[in-house]
Amino acid sequence: MLKIHAPPNLIKPLLSFDLSFLSSISATLSPLQSARLHSFRLRRTSIRALVAMSIPKFDSTGQSMPEHVAGNWYSVPGLRLRDHRFMVPLDYKNREDSSNISIFAREIVAVGKEEQPMPYLLYLQGGPGFECPRPTEASGWILQACEEFRVRGTGLSTPLTPSSMQQIKSAQKLADYLTHFRADSIVNDAEFIRVRLVPEARPWTVLGQSYGGFCGVTYLSFAPQGLKQVLLTGGIPPIGDGCTADSVYRACFEQIIHQNEKYYKRFPQDIEIVQDIVTFLAESEAGGVPLPSGGILTPRGLQFLGLSGLGSSAGFERLHYMFERAWDPILVPGAPKQISSYFLNTYENWVSFDTNPLYAILHESIYCQGASSRWSAHRVRADHESKFDAIKAAKEGRPVLFTGEMIFPWMFDEVKALRPFKEATQLLAEKEDWPPLYDVSALKNNKVPVAAAVYYEDMYVNFKLVKETASQIAGIRLWITNEYMHSGLRDGGGQVFDHLMGMLNGKKPLF
Repeated sequence: MLKIHAPPNLIKPLLSFDLSFLSSISATLSPLQSARLHSFRLRRTSIRALVAMSIPKFDSTGQSMPEHVAGNWYSVPGLRLRDHRFMVPLDYKNREDSSNISIFAREIVAVGKEEQPMPYLLYLQGGPGFECPRPTEASGWILQACEEFRVRGTGLSTPLTPSSMQQIKSAQKLADYLTHFRADSIVNDAEFIRVRLVPEARPWTVLGQSYGGFCGVTYLSFAPQGLKQVLLTGGIPPIGDGCTADSVYRACFEQIIHQNEKYYKRFPQDIEIVQDIVTFLAESEAGGVPLPSGGILTPRGLQFLGLSGLGSSAGFERLHYMFERAWDPILVPGAPKQISSYFLNTYENWVSFDTNPLYAILHESIYCQGASSRWSAHRVRADHESKFDAIKAAKEGRPVLFTGEMIFPWMFDEVKALRPFKEATQLLAEKEDWPPLYDVSALKNNKVPVAAAVYYEDMYVNFKLVKETASQIAGIRLWITNEYMHSGLRDGGGQVFDHLMGMLNGKKPLF
């Protein structure tokens, strides 16, 4: 494994905040855990929108709403938790005219350390548009972080749902509204909270997983004064001008093909099973079969299983066992063959757009700076269609290849939860005047200690593109490994977190 080092920097106890942006309409958030680790999961992409619509700047008596309200301590095994709510602007560039939204942050500490002074760790979750898990006990990287840090996490943020977003009747207004849910707004939210929560507004540590790492690089670009140090896990973005989505998908298609090859080598019996399913779907009325939610499963929809199945720990196994139960048993001789309800329900649970539609709606916009994406994945896939044409592959007896982390326009026809947002998403795909997400000059002059776990076979964040970006971030230390997949922070317990901390606190010196 290769390690590229930057100057070490000692860190004190950390705080991790799961800053999920809460909607007052549907508030179910996810807290982070840790000793006195303040963990914020910044997820403006999921809750902000609704809250902005429903929370005024003044209460019923005409008094200004408080910027910060802290709750009482409560417990889960091994942890003490406290909830915080902040009122922040939806649009930081037009604060006076902007609606306010409520951000929920959950503070988590080890039992008995509620009043001990400890540094903060801000945890930025992957996505966009996914909440982080609620803490049920002290475990994993949070348990490790609790040895040194105070954790604060946001736990009551619920992603914008298909039903709640339909309160915004105009596609253009919805598209405009959702432009405030990218990394630049998330960093503004983090700074809003830091200066009000951290004693003396001292800088804090940031831990960014996947898309959270993208946000961490945005933080380094525009608000480095708020950072003590930064840890990145599977999350170093491309930072070129314009829309970098094309370069991302071109690079990722190569890795996706490799992951498909590995999968079918592990489970060669699935080649025929997948071919049979594709043929069945293609020959069905309307080119697919109805899904329980009201959508339709087509051959190209089936390929989307690669998003979860090919890139994370145990994904291969879960995908294989899903295909084991693809067909209903024939109980009566002559009964028609049909795909099982188990398979169809499992498929929809994997896709999860019913609960996290923003992942699809905003996905390509996270790569845009002053240019439109124009359905980048769809255009790039056309260059590889000879390999990814599922129906043709089944007819020719070739393995059907799954796709990866890509969103296609046809999903807004085939997935019921996404249909109401087809027009708004099209507007976002055409939008050109996206504000900048990164400042290359600032990154080249970076003074904040940064350590990053880079997963050599990461299907979501391409290794070659990561190296290009890392070469432009002064002082970054890379831990390059093939021991973990993209989900290494979750799968490795505290090992990934501990390794990165060691790179910054001198336990793993330059060599």
